[in-house]
This record gives sequence, C-alpha cells and structure tokens, in this order.
Amino acid sequence: PRLLSQFFFADERVTRVVAEINGLDAELDPQQYLVLLNQLHFSQAHLLAVLERIMEECIPTQRHSRDYLVKFPEELLVDNLGNHMLFAAECLLAGTFLELEESDGAQLRPQARNLLCSLELVRTVLREQSLSQPNSYPEPVRAVLIQFDRLFAEFELSYVSSLVAVKSPDEIYRQQEIIVLFCETVERALHLGYLTQEMIDGYEPLLMFTIPRLAIISGLLIYPEGPLSLDRRPEEMSRVFSPFYNLLKKIRDLLWVLSAEELCLLERSLCTAE
Repeated sequence: PRLLSQFFFADERVTRVVAEINGLDAELDPQQYLVLLNQLHFSQAHLLAVLERIMEECIPTQRHSRDYLVKFPEELLVDNLGNHMLFAAECLLAGTFLELEESDGAQLRPQARNLLCSLELVRTVLREQSLSQPNSYPEPVRAVLIQFDRLFAEFELSYVSSLVAVKSPDEIYRQQEIIVLFCETVERALHLGYLTQEMIDGYEPLLMFTIPRLAIISGLLIYPEGPLSLDRRPEEMSRVFSPFYNLLKKIRDLLWVLSAEELCLLERSLCTAE
C-alpha cells in the first residue's frame, strides 16, 4: 500500500521494457517492437500516475498552478495528457517534431531536455528512498519533486501553446458569462414554474433543448448586457453565438413586440416542444 513501494515496482517495469526495446532489432521484428512500445506507453502512464499521487501526498501545497488548463481545447483534456507530454518531450529530444513546426520544436527542445533530466533525477531519488525509508519524504526528495512538477507544467503549457491556439483571457471570460447566463436562466425558469427541481435532479433529457432555448430569450430580453448583448460586434461575442448574430437580431426584434402573456406562452411552449 505504500506509494514509494508502488513507485519502485512501476519504475522497475519501465526500466525492463526500455531494456527490451534497446535490445531488439526493430527491422528484424517490427511486430514485437510495436508490442513493446505499447507496453512502454502503459508502464510510463502507470509510473506517472503513481508519481502524481506521491506529489499530492508529499507536496500538496507546493504544486505548480495548473490554472492554464482552462485555456486548452476540451478535446485535449484527457486522462493521458501527461503521458502524451512525456512522449512529446522524448521525441523532441530525439529530434522528431511530430505535429510541430521545426522552429517551434527547436525552441522547445531545451525545455524537453530539462524535463526529462528532472524525471530521471526523480526516479533515482525515489528509488533510493523506497529502499531506505519508504514511509517518509525528506527535504531533498521534496525539492526534486517540486522542481519536476514546475518543469512539467511549464513544458505542458509551452508545448500545447505551440500545437494549438489556446483560449485567450477574453474567451475564457466570455465562456464564464455563458455559464452565468445558463445558471440565471435555470433559476428564473424554476421560479416561474417552467422547470421543476425533479427534472434537474433526474437529468431530464428534454433540458438539453429547453435550457439553451430559454437562455437565448433571457440573454436577449432579461439580461441584455450579458453574453448575448447585440451592442457588441460579432467578433466580440462568444464563438458559440457569434455565427448567429444576424439571426439573434431578428429573434430579438420579434420578442420586443410580444406582450408579457405572449412571452410566457412562448417560453412554456419552448419547454415542451421537441
């Protein structure tokens, strides 16, 4: 159950697989080479997972901030992102740039080298600690973990920023505005009786259509200075709504001529229509 013991055996597995790969002629046995690469991928992922748990136990208040993750596209926020970063660093150090431009890869190579050197130091220190005092984390161990955590975060942000367009602070703020609009829409709908708490607690599928429809009306009429403000230029709106700028203007013009009773009838119908 001790994390340092788990790390020792996970590290042993990585070392063993690497030794097998180095001793294999990939041209003579390409199938076995692919099998070993797959084993290396899983063993490294397990090693990083144990290391993550060790850092949470050893340096929970000294972890490097990961607030930058909110800038990443959602499709990149997967469980194996850390392992992908490690693989990317190894490729960069070997001179393979994968999806990056050569100039970007050359700039990232020093960071990749520092990260991999730091990982090797962590592996050495934790192996020694697991064999001597597997129940404690002295200051030298904590220091190398803090350094590795910082270098990993810095490389992750730099690599992904070179690979894709990360969200700007303005884009993040606009997303937060939409979240607030949806929350206020739900609160208003509950107050007016359009929705029930049971529907929300039960994850009623109809809500996937109802809430966005009601949010459009709320954003155009009830909270006109929010994320659906048509006083902004289209490029200043969230990318969720900017393609529909002209359509939203037409919807707003139609909503303006409705009476309170007609608006209530419209909203109720949006809660039931398919």
